[in-house]
Amino acid sequence: MADMNPTPPYSASRYEHLREQHRATLWIPWTLILLGIWMMLAPVTFGHLNPALWVEPSGGRGVWFSDGTHTALRASLMTWSDVLSGVLLVGLGWRRLRPDRPISGWLACGVGAWLNAAPLLFWAPTSAAYLNDTLVGMWVIALTILIPRMPNMTLFMRMGGARPPGWTYNPSSWPQRWIMIATGFLGYLASRALAMYQLGYAPGIWDPFFGEGSRRVLDSAMSHSLPISDAGLGTLAYTFEFLMGFMGGVSRWRTMPWMVALFGVLVIPLGLVHIVLVISQPLVVGAWCTLCLAAAAIMLPMIPLEVDEVVAMLQHVTRARDRGEGTWSVFWKGGDPSAAEEDEGGIELVELPERPGVVLRASVRGFSAPVPLLLTALGGLALMVLPGLQGVGGTAADVFHLGGALLLVVAVIAMAEVLRSARMLAVLLGGSVAVAAWVVDAPLGFALVGTLIAVTAAGAALPRGPVLDRYGTWDRFIR
Repeated sequence: MADMNPTPPYSASRYEHLREQHRATLWIPWTLILLGIWMMLAPVTFGHLNPALWVEPSGGRGVWFSDGTHTALRASLMTWSDVLSGVLLVGLGWRRLRPDRPISGWLACGVGAWLNAAPLLFWAPTSAAYLNDTLVGMWVIALTILIPRMPNMTLFMRMGGARPPGWTYNPSSWPQRWIMIATGFLGYLASRALAMYQLGYAPGIWDPFFGEGSRRVLDSAMSHSLPISDAGLGTLAYTFEFLMGFMGGVSRWRTMPWMVALFGVLVIPLGLVHIVLVISQPLVVGAWCTLCLAAAAIMLPMIPLEVDEVVAMLQHVTRARDRGEGTWSVFWKGGDPSAAEEDEGGIELVELPERPGVVLRASVRGFSAPVPLLLTALGGLALMVLPGLQGVGGTAADVFHLGGALLLVVAVIAMAEVLRSARMLAVLLGGSVAVAAWVVDAPLGFALVGTLIAVTAAGAALPRGPVLDRYGTWDRFIR
């Protein structure tokens, strides 16, 4: 039985198009079936139940069931997870051999997401189990919602322009998205290396700058506060981020608002939480971690690079609501595309080999770095390194580390033209650090230099700087 009965409001031609698309991608459900068989055999293939291959998490972690007395339970849970996931993939793949079964496609995608999460939840006792589950999980997600597009999207997607009304560029274009995919994948690699140590698969962690600092951070009480590996959780988030960069067409800001919203949540609020946790390491743990800083540094520019697409999506949903369309329906299925404009003269990603400079400039439209904000960012960086240069520790160093890091973060976020007004927060932060320099017990020279840097950084954030593009009704918020 099909998950949806092929009746109006969709036309017969749309169902015929759906069937044609299904015939062209019939290899996908068969591949899901093969991957399901692979997963059912994985516990035997990779020795999930072989005690000689089991490892223990780093730092004597004893949360959940990851201590040494429960390793066999972890192995059993991973075995059952793989076998049951395989059975589900075989069954759902078989159902997807027929067209117009979207629920089966979404459930199969859910199995792919579960395969990425299960090794973290169960603290997979072998590296082979972690590697196999995450790779197969990514393939399943790609085969269910990336390559064939969202299940049954052919039935309700409405054709139209790709550029939001009143905008001078398209925030969902491939030149805009490839850089998000690339940075997301780099963040995935950095977080995965950290997770390998926490999960016990790697005996140590590489750190060219802070020596044992990385080990202290990854094995700290702060890191152990979660029942799963925090680095593994970051890896999972980056997995979804770079995969979602591939999802949808060049007008996904209006055809898939729900996906843009989810992508925005992963990148913006969760990204900010990740960054704040990393910059708090010297305060809470008293040490830095090179790869942790690298992951945060990769995440930081992703926020201003993604926020414009979220703004375009919110504008589209708001316009649809004002026209009387159902907000919930528009959020999940798109909406009237009549207001969208043709993206004439837009740069194509295929031009990258011949015109790399032009494509790179198109990739960062909406993100500009006026000199005042660059000075604010440099001021924040100077505040971060000042305690180390002058040999100051204690509360004074903590204030400058945290205040400088937050100043740098705000300055970079305000480089997104749609968030340019956020620079006022940098003014507040700079002023707060300048005042705090005299409240904490700091040497006179250190306080004087810190105050000068903080006040200069705050003052530099006052001018708005040039805004190079237009954002429709959002222009009135860019002050």
